[in-house]
Amino acid sequence: MKSATASVRQQVELRIGKAGTRVGQLIYVRQGRRENTALAYAESWLSNPDRFNISADLQLGLGYQPHKAATAQDSVFHGAIADTAPDAWGRRVIARDHAKRRKEHPRLAPLTEMDYLLAVDDFSRVGALRLSDGDGCYLRTVEEGRRSTPPLIELSRIFQASQALERGQETIADLRYLQGKGTSLGGMRPKCSVVEEDGWLAIGKFPSVGDLRSVTRGEVLALKLARLAGIEAAQARIVQLDNIPVAVIRRFDRSESDARVPYQSAATLLQASRAEERSYTEIADAIRRYGYAPTQDLQQLWRRLVLNLLITNVDDHLQNHGFLHLGKGLWQLAPAFDINPFPDKELESKTWLSEEDGPITDVAMLLGRAEYFALNQQQALAALAEVYAAVSNWRQIALSSEVGLQPAELGDFAPAFEHDQTEAAAVLLRQ
Repeated sequence: MKSATASVRQQVELRIGKAGTRVGQLIYVRQGRRENTALAYAESWLSNPDRFNISADLQLGLGYQPHKAATAQDSVFHGAIADTAPDAWGRRVIARDHAKRRKEHPRLAPLTEMDYLLAVDDFSRVGALRLSDGDGCYLRTVEEGRRSTPPLIELSRIFQASQALERGQETIADLRYLQGKGTSLGGMRPKCSVVEEDGWLAIGKFPSVGDLRSVTRGEVLALKLARLAGIEAAQARIVQLDNIPVAVIRRFDRSESDARVPYQSAATLLQASRAEERSYTEIADAIRRYGYAPTQDLQQLWRRLVLNLLITNVDDHLQNHGFLHLGKGLWQLAPAFDINPFPDKELESKTWLSEEDGPITDVAMLLGRAEYFALNQQQALAALAEVYAAVSNWRQIALSSEVGLQPAELGDFAPAFEHDQTEAAAVLLRQ
């Protein structure tokens, strides 16, 4: 029999915001293949007038609150902490770097989930949660005083490193360059954190070696159409690296004063396992329970569902919806992000409309459920008209200098925007 992996126990301080206010203590334990964590709020946090429950799967009280992964696809950490962990691309970078180091040092221990969590750079960690050691020093991937999040001018070097990694040709220098720069941002595609010219934190998303169309321009197009459709969406633009279009998307979990805004994904708010089928009506119920401005957010969510349908954004899982804390335990729907046209996918949402309705496949379904999202039929038709008008203009926006698609590339995207449900919307609006 193989001997069990040595037990591991790590303890870190959980802090929040630019000031690093202490929130509590996080303990990670691994015994063999079994992993679990526990979090305890600090008494100072519980007595703080600005306190709030950082994660929907926690209780705002004293004592350690345990957590373990519900399935192999779920996190060993409580939801809001898991939301700050590396995404699939970040994990790939971290794992590849570790594998190379193990060749030089065979006795190096395997990576734990805590190792992945701690590999995220403090400066760019999603939301407001931060991790420190017992002395209050933030845990990060670079030495104190060195910059880890690059300016825009370094995008070209990071892109080259990401391409090398995708091809399996990365060097140790490439991995060192990528470490900490492309984590906890969502998805499997190559990306990095970047600082814009005005100092604002952003995400740089790169083309992948396997792309058959300009995915980066497609995402910027979708975000611009969302804003035209009356949807609050992340600001996005294309930055050209020679002939390489990089999507630069501003982070909405930071403020003009560089403050950090607490964040939870919709998956965290619903305490949802990734193995479960969940629905938008459940998100609507959570908005009613936790929302800062519930009616506004419910109507905004419905409008996003219409946009997703009309542009064939079918990668609408719960990690691609988020909420920002506005105070006193109340949350607001975060700006739309990670919305992409998928011209090669079936028109069926990943998240169901409701348990009764199943996946979203047509406009009539959405109109039939509009009342659940605080819209009467007149309001719903008005919102549908605005979204339809924006999407109908997709070719002009795609060819604009801000997106930069070429006329010959429009055919790559047309099936995402021109299909039977855009026609169905037009018929409904003519009645």
